[in-house]
Amino acid sequence: MSDIIFSIFPNENFVDLSLYQFGWERCEPSHIFGPAARNHYLFHYVISGTGKLYADDASGHTRINQIKSGQGFMIFPNQVNTYIADKDLPWEYTWVEFDGLRVREALSITGLSPDAPVYRARSHDMRETMMQEMLYIARHGDMPPFHLIGHLYLFLDALTRSVSPLNLSHSKNGKLRDFYVREALSFIELNFQNDISMEDIADHCGLNRSYFGKIFKSAMGQTPQTFLLNYRMTKAAELLKLTRLSIGDTGKAVGYDNQLHFSRAFKNVFGVSPRAWRNQNQLTV
Repeated sequence: MSDIIFSIFPNENFVDLSLYQFGWERCEPSHIFGPAARNHYLFHYVISGTGKLYADDASGHTRINQIKSGQGFMIFPNQVNTYIADKDLPWEYTWVEFDGLRVREALSITGLSPDAPVYRARSHDMRETMMQEMLYIARHGDMPPFHLIGHLYLFLDALTRSVSPLNLSHSKNGKLRDFYVREALSFIELNFQNDISMEDIADHCGLNRSYFGKIFKSAMGQTPQTFLLNYRMTKAAELLKLTRLSIGDTGKAVGYDNQLHFSRAFKNVFGVSPRAWRNQNQLTV
């Protein structure tokens, strides 16, 4: 039987960066996981051993990637994958599953994508730092959520700083797109509680709505409307959990003057009404 440490992160909502599960495992020979798909980003770093990753690329074709110690692999949301440890020299690896508002932007620096999921470090020191942060999270699952999120930020920093120089190249168009998306995200963060529209966000960026929607979806994987809705509802969930604001006041705090409209939007995202979600999740305050 393989040695394993595995933890599911508590039900905490962090908009910029969220942690879902993490662990470490020394696999048995020919250990296999999958086929499966994740809802979030899942990164494995291979400490020792070898194995293979079978993962669908952007066009839906399955690619086979040989991965050895000192390398890693990223599994992307909704990407079908299977990974298998070598029968003679099986993997020992550590992993984290994460997501959040800033993740796509950060990962764009690494060059990792469904077509290129294998992590190869440029800096040995930063690779070591990244591994230690992952192992720290895996071994300290009982620490408070903010503490673990802090180490997740350190992991992501080390991941992006350890990649090869080849992966750091961006086209001018890519840099310009990222600039507009950052401007849009900042505007949403500062104004989500107000009655803002897609035209307002596009105008802030100096773009027409159609073009803005296209580049935003390309960068973030979802439309600006969907992103704003999810952002507001995540903020609402934080308020429901941490405060005693009424349902109506919670809705107003995230941009909904009409309580019925807020409750419908919240249920569309979380599957339950705001009141039911609060009853299940509210902390003692």
